[in-house]
Amino acid sequence: MNAPKAWAAIALPFSVLFAAAPGWPHLPAHVHFASAARVGIAAGEAASGRPLSEDVLPQRQKILADLRSVNAWQLAHPVMKPDDRNWERGTWYTGVMAAWKATHDPTFLEQALRWGQKQAWQVGTEPNGANRLFCVETWTELYLIKNDKSMIAPALQWLATPDPISPAGSQRWYTDHYDENRDFPYVDSLYGASALAMLAKATGDRKYLDILGSFLDDVTGQLLDRETGLYWRDPRFISAQTANGKKVLWSRGNGWAFAGIARVLEYLPANDPIRERYLQVFQRMAAELIKRQGADGLWRANLDDSAQYPNPETSGTGFFCFGLAWGIHHGVLDRQKYLPAVQKAWNGLTRNVSPEGKVLWGQQVDGEPHVVARDSTHEYVTGAFLLAGSEVYSVRGPDPRGGSI
Repeated sequence: MNAPKAWAAIALPFSVLFAAAPGWPHLPAHVHFASAARVGIAAGEAASGRPLSEDVLPQRQKILADLRSVNAWQLAHPVMKPDDRNWERGTWYTGVMAAWKATHDPTFLEQALRWGQKQAWQVGTEPNGANRLFCVETWTELYLIKNDKSMIAPALQWLATPDPISPAGSQRWYTDHYDENRDFPYVDSLYGASALAMLAKATGDRKYLDILGSFLDDVTGQLLDRETGLYWRDPRFISAQTANGKKVLWSRGNGWAFAGIARVLEYLPANDPIRERYLQVFQRMAAELIKRQGADGLWRANLDDSAQYPNPETSGTGFFCFGLAWGIHHGVLDRQKYLPAVQKAWNGLTRNVSPEGKVLWGQQVDGEPHVVARDSTHEYVTGAFLLAGSEVYSVRGPDPRGGSI
């Protein structure tokens, strides 16, 4: 790889990224999510005579069976310790909650409640502040269901306590602090961002949206590649190249961003000043991602150089499938354009689940593209699969003769 340049010297202000990037999709602020969704559905129905989702996606009973099987396998084969609540398990449980929200299968909700109670609703224990919020996403979604303030009280206290990795103690509390030689933004952090939007909804306090806006703008301003509309993992990769002369755009890193932004948009107030610009980031990412999807429906570890590591990779694919389906479900992505990519991705994912329910081809804990083994998996790989399946379930719509719970 070429030696990376100093990131601070080449970082662009966030507004410049938008001004300089040609062809970024734009959805007028007055277009309501539900109205846009109805337009997309109508277009699909006109083309086929019935809802487009019925042509391309399995029935809900099959999707739910896959969600249950994969989740049950992970429960029987945990990777992290029993008392863990950090990002790997936190990502899994965002998928568990998504599965409950889509299917209303009470076993998913009960599982999430047991985990929160066991953890006493505490934030994560990692050295990076944003990662500590991954589990808080589950606590806050449970609070929004149960209205039990004990579920979010520890997170609110942590956010208000001065510390180098909390918003009360540092302006850039979300940077990478895993060792003394690193203090820079990293794209994985964006997956924790939705906890702040959720907490703003839970408390009615706008200060969490202010923290969120500064966090998103700084990380995006530093790491969004204006040429591709995709994210570098961190500043080390801004000028790096593969042996083939291509950029290093990590699949799962972009998955953290794409899924994270979707989850922020879900909870962000309709009139929030940052909504429109992150909707544009999300829409451009979607357009760029479908160009890079493999014929088997899966993405490779490097989005700019599929030949670098040609094996499929399921954690990034799960996040992309989730985000694309979420965009269709919420009316911000065109149904006819993006539903084929969702179909290919979901079919590709389910083809790469073992008969026992293990999701295969998931890249191990990492910070850049690397080779992936067929039997490689992790709790966050399961989480990405559950997220994807939850939105595919929603986009699919009810089975013709019932069958969903």
